[in-house]
Amino acid sequence: ALKGNRAACISVGWVKCLFPLFTTEEKDWNSSKPEASDVYRYKMDYPCIGTCVIINNKNFHSKTGMGTRNGTDADAANVAKTFKNLGYKVKTLNDQTVAEMKRLLLDASKEDHKNNASFVCVMLSHGDKGVIYGTDGCEKFDTLVQCFKGKHCKGLVGKPKLFFIQACRGSALDEGVIETDSEGDEQTSEKIPVEADFLYAYSTAPGYYSWRNTSNGSWFIQKLCEMLERYSGKLDLMQIMTRVSHGVSRQFESSCNLPGFSNKKQIPCIVSMLTKDFYFPV
Repeated sequence: ALKGNRAACISVGWVKCLFPLFTTEEKDWNSSKPEASDVYRYKMDYPCIGTCVIINNKNFHSKTGMGTRNGTDADAANVAKTFKNLGYKVKTLNDQTVAEMKRLLLDASKEDHKNNASFVCVMLSHGDKGVIYGTDGCEKFDTLVQCFKGKHCKGLVGKPKLFFIQACRGSALDEGVIETDSEGDEQTSEKIPVEADFLYAYSTAPGYYSWRNTSNGSWFIQKLCEMLERYSGKLDLMQIMTRVSHGVSRQFESSCNLPGFSNKKQIPCIVSMLTKDFYFPV
């Protein structure tokens, strides 16, 4: 029994000896960590916040079978005002063909972005599963934005590239459902993924219709501009987009003369490959 007690005492002694050692090491490690803002927040101390390109497609060739997008001019004006107030150089292009959209985005990707903190593109058009319409046809969304990825656009590597897409992604209608309540400054070089630092903010979920008011513009753009104006500089972009999704999903419901199109809902779809928090400097 004595031998067993002696072993227990030795074991307890080891615990007493090691515990302060572990505590000291943890404290030293914490004190050596860089500030969170250095690692998890995009640098914004560039001469310019960046360019905002707006593609506003309203009128379509008859061969596409697509109707006029009444209300899109209100969206374009709202977006232009919002991003101009945030400090962006805004360029609005109306009624772009597929070839013109591709050329526009390619030219934008080839611009000198070394003095820019970010890049924004807003697409206002018809769409379907995986495609965006120009006035004369459609193109895969991935093809349109490929020129901004990796080595194709070195000036924006490591910087946020934000795409906001107001377009249908299919023809399904969201019926909705009843909710029940329940209780550092040194320059360094490192390899990063070519898909890093992108944000794709779609007005609706894959496969679904995206709603637009012919007078006030689309639900998504209305709420996006409202939340950007209210929270920029206070919240990071992903927090703002959560509020956009909340507003679109809770504050809008369709009212339409077409049978089966009333009382429908919508939820935006935010796809983020951002690697840091993004705060608009205001």
